[in-house]
Amino acid sequence: MLRKLTIGLGLMTMTWPLGAQDPAAYKSEYLAELQYTSNNVIALAKAMPAEKYGWRPGPGVRSVSEVYVHIAAGNFILLDIIGQKAPEDLYGAVKASGRERPMALAKRNAELEKTVAEKQRVVALLERSLAAVREADEKAGAADLDKTVNFFGRDKTARAVFLRILVHVNEHMGQSVAYARVNGIVPPWSN
Repeated sequence: MLRKLTIGLGLMTMTWPLGAQDPAAYKSEYLAELQYTSNNVIALAKAMPAEKYGWRPGPGVRSVSEVYVHIAAGNFILLDIIGQKAPEDLYGAVKASGRERPMALAKRNAELEKTVAEKQRVVALLERSLAAVREADEKAGAADLDKTVNFFGRDKTARAVFLRILVHVNEHMGQSVAYARVNGIVPPWSN
């Protein structure tokens, strides 16, 4: 009896992770987290007054607008890595390909951070990039998510890059919460 129980538990343990890797479950959970994060970061960007978009906590540190553009531009570069070409209207001048392309896109992202500063344009860019992430994930099938891509010199799955997008947005949303609070703005979801 004990032997059968041990074998049964061993088989359950071996098969348990397979259920956790169900692509539909991943997609549903990922999209729910992305929606939550997107709603919050956009609400925070909209709550910050336009006159505070140039505020920065100190010399050499990103301003409010630069942080939001960094999030948006980061989304586009990471989507490009998994095969969704960065928007032509923003990145048309970037002609690099292969392993050089992500670094060329990153250079363009730094330019965007310095040139897109008005609240309306920043919020629109942020919304556009988050919608692009959502659309790309919704379209991706299991094989697309398992595809191996070059992630700044390392092999990663597209799924890992999607997770990096979520982590990156949340990282800088936390930074934006601090910026907002220092400027007397309470994050809308914490009222």
